[in-house]
Amino acid sequence: MTNLDQAGGVLTVDLDAIASNWRTLKARVAPVEVAAVVKANAYGVGVTPVVRALGAAGCKTFFVATLDEALEVKAALGAPQRRIFALNPPPARPEAAAAAGIVPVLCTIEQVRAWPAGEPAALKIDTGMSRRGLTSGELDTLAADAALIRGLNLVLVMSHLACAEIPDHPLNERQRTAFAAARARFPTVPGSLANSSGAFLPASYHFDLVRAGAALYGINPTPGRANPMRPVVQLNARIVQVRDVDAGTTVGYGATHRFARPSRVATVAVGYADGYPRSLSNRGFGYIGGVRVPLVGRVSMDLASFDVTDVPAAQLTHEGFIELIGPHVTVDDVADAASTIGYEILTNLGRRYHRRYTGANG
Repeated sequence: MTNLDQAGGVLTVDLDAIASNWRTLKARVAPVEVAAVVKANAYGVGVTPVVRALGAAGCKTFFVATLDEALEVKAALGAPQRRIFALNPPPARPEAAAAAGIVPVLCTIEQVRAWPAGEPAALKIDTGMSRRGLTSGELDTLAADAALIRGLNLVLVMSHLACAEIPDHPLNERQRTAFAAARARFPTVPGSLANSSGAFLPASYHFDLVRAGAALYGINPTPGRANPMRPVVQLNARIVQVRDVDAGTTVGYGATHRFARPSRVATVAVGYADGYPRSLSNRGFGYIGGVRVPLVGRVSMDLASFDVTDVPAAQLTHEGFIELIGPHVTVDDVADAASTIGYEILTNLGRRYHRRYTGANG
């Protein structure tokens, strides 16, 4: 984390909002348990403060991608009663995960055979995403191996929805049906299918455990409808120079923007090296007070420029800030302008920001 006086931007994370979002999802799917997906440094937000805030709120189950991430979460929680699942367990040394008490999500027959008998594990079934998990044929092979089944201590059977954010997509029901059939082979083992958007599908999709990721961090799990989640992240970029330019002047690499009128330009010390995408060039926007300021020219590695002509002079100061994410500009707004998704915006948040954590656990 960069010191405030040296940082080109200030990233503020509301831990109370994260805890509130978890409670909102918990109430939505009750009595089903809601786990927190905190992989990729809690979607770029900061895994240690996030898992501590969620643990204090009552979350007992966490999902990460790798063993290293799992060990970081375990150290942050310091609570043996919490369960930590690794979605991509180490293929070469499964005993390392077992020794640490990390529950792997086994996705292939080879992983099942390599996992120490009797150690807790989850089993992932591919129901239509065609990415990871046992196919129906591999599930038949597993079911036919009585010795392997006897040695497998399953604590969860899971799959993943491909189109949950599109409620009427036909693949949702096909996956739900396929998962119900696969889970019937393990009638005493809890099942998990729904992600953040899946929590807003009918209760038949929720099974025993919902795995909440993006929604915890304020990304809208119901695109096209009002966001039921509280915003979590604010990003304010420091203004490092303000200049007046004549009509016809261009700005930035490639001279891709030409001013049609005499204008005022504010340059901020945030660029694509900080996770502010180059694809926002001539498309992004920020706010100063209540005034929208368009991004002009190309985003460069360390800098981006905004047309602040319409901002009252009293609100525009050197070393002031432009809101890039916040009350006027949501993460989803930034993602739309960049032709991507909120997940990518959050997980690319850079290391050069000064980070502030607010809330009871901040």
